[in-house]
Amino acid sequence: MADNGPDHIGERLRDIRKRRRLTQHGLSEASGVSVSWIRKLEQGEQQDTRLETARKLAAALGVSTTRLIAGHLEDEADEATIERWEPVRHALTAPVPDRGADQAPTVEGISAALTAALPLFSGDRFTDLRPVLPALLRDADALARLNPRGRHLRGRLLQLTGWLMVQTRQFDAAEAALTRATDDAVDRLDGAAIASTRCWLLLRRGQLAQARAVAEREADDAEPRLSRATPAELSAWGWLLLRASAAAVRDNEPDIATDTLRLAHSAAVAMGREFAPDGDFLRAFGPVTVALKRAENAMIAEEPDRVLSLAARIPAGGLRPTSNNRNRHLLDVARAHVMKRRHTEAFGVLQGVWADAPEWLPNQHYARDILGDIIAKRRTVTPEMQSMADALGLPV
Repeated sequence: MADNGPDHIGERLRDIRKRRRLTQHGLSEASGVSVSWIRKLEQGEQQDTRLETARKLAAALGVSTTRLIAGHLEDEADEATIERWEPVRHALTAPVPDRGADQAPTVEGISAALTAALPLFSGDRFTDLRPVLPALLRDADALARLNPRGRHLRGRLLQLTGWLMVQTRQFDAAEAALTRATDDAVDRLDGAAIASTRCWLLLRRGQLAQARAVAEREADDAEPRLSRATPAELSAWGWLLLRASAAAVRDNEPDIATDTLRLAHSAAVAMGREFAPDGDFLRAFGPVTVALKRAENAMIAEEPDRVLSLAARIPAGGLRPTSNNRNRHLLDVARAHVMKRRHTEAFGVLQGVWADAPEWLPNQHYARDILGDIIAKRRTVTPEMQSMADALGLPV
């Protein structure tokens, strides 16, 4: 979404650049961003830019990314996606009619239905989720009105739905779902888990300072005593630290990013292994998860050699982290190969992700950018590349 205010990113960029006594060419050399792109931004011809580009410009200017950007930078879902998910968004906001006691849902029934739906969420099976999720949301609403125990189930479902809406770039719907989930949190660990998902939403929207503030505040509240902490407590605290680190590294605060990642590592060491408290894949946490995020931070810092070195040491077996961890990591690996001019290896990684998560990959603009860089370096486009480009909406 463009920042259409009078003080758009181009005006801020030009103002800070001139104060630093840098020419557009000088900023281009320092940041690695093309002169033509900088010129378009400053002249208002291009009012959107990706967070990665904004971070490069901010780093070259010696300011935080937050100071340079305003609002979210990632595109919202396209019209086709909005239309496909309309029944789910309607179920998030529409009142549920009284069905009468004889047709009221039960705790057992909703719990069983939610358990059955979890593989659809964790496996990114969006086509299978769309027809069942509206009814499940309405039933969870009806149950929560009748039975206090139903609030926990509804809150968990709303968090999952918010996570799903972030995955598909329906950010306003995600905010609505996560706000309602927070209201249903039955204890501080539920609240911390929901806050972690909300921080991810803020990161996707480019609201870096807010994401870090929320993560640090919630992490302070959730910090356990490591010697006696439960896996659920370690997961809640560790994830909030990872969100704080992710926000800091994107906001050109590398020391803070390193410190919070170190604390997350201490939680992972205390956990001992990858573990999902209560079987909830969103709370899966441990040494592998932290290693994936360490590699992600290295990619944000544009250290491709370190990304590939870290990736080589991450075990392939064990608990499969969620797509926004494992597959996001593989996109970083592909990007690192591109930066090393290993385009065949990069495309091979993308093919593996596409085979594993065919409904997840088209929602990742990062993947589209990587594929675009690969194709730009080739004289001919293979049929496999053309097929992937079509799936990702990349003009070739």
